[in-house]
Amino acid sequence: MRILKYIFLLLLLSVVALSIFIATQKGDFKVERSKVINSPKEVVFNYVNDLKNWSDFGSWTLSDPATSYNYAANTIGQGASYSWESKDGDGKIATLFAKANDSIAQKMNYDGSDSKVSWKFKDTIGGTKVTWSTEGKMSFKMKIYAALNGGVNRVIGSLYEKSLINLDKALDYEVNTFNVKVDGVVQKPAIYYLSQTFTSEISKINRNFNVVIPKIKTFCEQNNINTVGKPFIIYHTYDAQTQLAKISICMPIEHEIFLSAGSDILSSSIGAYGAVKATLIGDNSHNRKAYDQALALFDKSNFVHNPTISHIEVYTKNRDEVKNASQWVTEVYIPMPAAIVVAQPKAVANPANGGLYQEPAATSATRSTVNSSSNPAAAAATNPATAAPKKVVPKKPKKVVEKEVVPAAKKDVAPKPVTEEDEFEF
Repeated sequence: MRILKYIFLLLLLSVVALSIFIATQKGDFKVERSKVINSPKEVVFNYVNDLKNWSDFGSWTLSDPATSYNYAANTIGQGASYSWESKDGDGKIATLFAKANDSIAQKMNYDGSDSKVSWKFKDTIGGTKVTWSTEGKMSFKMKIYAALNGGVNRVIGSLYEKSLINLDKALDYEVNTFNVKVDGVVQKPAIYYLSQTFTSEISKINRNFNVVIPKIKTFCEQNNINTVGKPFIIYHTYDAQTQLAKISICMPIEHEIFLSAGSDILSSSIGAYGAVKATLIGDNSHNRKAYDQALALFDKSNFVHNPTISHIEVYTKNRDEVKNASQWVTEVYIPMPAAIVVAQPKAVANPANGGLYQEPAATSATRSTVNSSSNPAAAAATNPATAAPKKVVPKKPKKVVEKEVVPAAKKDVAPKPVTEEDEFEF
C-alpha cells in the first residue's frame, strides 16, 4: 500500500513539474513553410484569397469530415472571414490585407491561440512559390499539445506542409479541368443594364468585378430596380501588349432607367445583335481560350466586327452559385455591329428614389432595331425617308387660354460619391 502511495506521489510530482516546465516555456512561436505550386501566380493568389476554398486544402479541417463552416458575407480579399468547428478544435481567420498576386495578411485564432498569418506568392520555375508563415503566442493548452507532439514547429509545420500539398492538388484539378465549346452564330435581344466603366489591368478585372457587381446589386435593392439575367463584362478594348482593357462591368435590369447627372453608376442599353458564341466550363483563367476559338470562327466567316465592343463575357454560373471552379460557366460573345445607347439624365429627379427616374416600359419600343429587309412596312413606319406621306387636313385652331403656372420647387439629390471603400484596382 505504501508503495502505491509513493508511486501516486511520484506521478503527481511529475505532472506538477511538467506543468511548471510547460508554463514557464516561451509562448512565442514562428513557423514557415514553402512549396512550388504548379499553377500561375494569379490563379494561386485568387484561389487562396477566397476563404471558401480553404476547406478544400486546409489539412486541419480535411481530417474531420464533420467539420462545420460559417462564412461571412465577404469571403474574398480585405475584410473576408470565416470560422470552423471540428473535433480537433475551433478556429477563426480574417483577412486584414491583400495585394493582388503578391501577398495576403491575416489574423487567426485557433483554440484560444492568436497568431498572425502571411502568404507570399512569387513566380518561379515550374509555377508559383508559395510561402506560408504564422507567428503568435500559444495558449497553455497549445503549449501542452505542442510539448507532447514534438514542439510547435513540428505541429504547425506538418499542418502547413500537408495543406500546401492539398493546395497544389486542388488547383491542378479545379483550374486545369475545363472545356470550351463553340456554339456558332446566335442572335441576342436588346438589353438594358447598369454599369461602371473604366480602364483596368487585365490581371485585376476579376478583382474589380467582385467589387462592382455587389455595389450595383445594392444600388438596385435600395431603389427597387428589378435585375434580370446574369452579370456580364463588356470589353470595349483589349490590349494584350499593354495588358490593359477598357471595360464596363454590368448588371442587366428589367426596364430602362435614367439616373441623376454625376452618378458613378451608368444606365445604358445595347440593341439586338448577332454574335459568335463560345461557352467555357471551367475556371475564368481560360476565358481567353474561349474568346480565341470564337474569334477564329468569326474571322473565318468574314463577319464585321463591332467598332465599340471587342467581346462580351456573361458569367452564367460563378463562385456565388458553385464553389468549384471546374464547374463555372462563362459565355463569350463576339458581336457584330450594334449601337450602345447611353441614357441621358432627366431634368427632373425623384427624391423618393434617391435621384432616380424610371421611364415607363413602353418607351423601350422607341429604341428597338428594325430590319427593313425583312419588314418593309415596319421600316417605313420608323423611317421618315421611306414612309409614304400622308395628306394632312388643317384643323381650325382652338382658342388657347393662358394660365399662370407656378412651378413646384424641386429637390436635387446629389449622387453618392465614390469613397475609399470602393477598392478598385486599375
